[in-house]
Amino acid sequence: MTLALGIDPGTATTGYGLVRLLPDGELVAVDFGIFSTPKDELPAVRLEMLYNNLTRLLKKYKPETAGVEKLFFSSNVTTAIAVGQARGVIMLAIQKAGIEIFEYTPNEVKQAVAGYGSADKRQVQEMVRALLQLEKIPKPDDAADALAVAITHLNTKRY
Repeated sequence: MTLALGIDPGTATTGYGLVRLLPDGELVAVDFGIFSTPKDELPAVRLEMLYNNLTRLLKKYKPETAGVEKLFFSSNVTTAIAVGQARGVIMLAIQKAGIEIFEYTPNEVKQAVAGYGSADKRQVQEMVRALLQLEKIPKPDDAADALAVAITHLNTKRY
């Protein structure tokens, strides 16, 4: 029974999702949510908050493996740099916890979860709901995206 962490990185909001792969191949959502940081806080403080929150989560659940969404090119350079900084902090926290990290592009996640690399957000979220046998689509969107990354990772690596 492998427990995988999926991360949808961001500075203001980082989504996380923990999914367990059972021996019969069933996927079960263990926990999901977001880490958010105040917009009026200094960037370094926000990154420290993200690091501390993720470290607590890693200690609580002790996942065996992790998937992190890769940064895709953004036309807003400021946003891309901030997300890149958040990804660095996230990868550091996971690495320091001794967990192997794998990275997936948004298109790889869409392909793995919805079967179509150009699927829209709603299609991916509905497939996350169905694959995890949840009553409703996980909220907020960042948490659903993180669960999709965890599902992608478990299905890609075939634990």
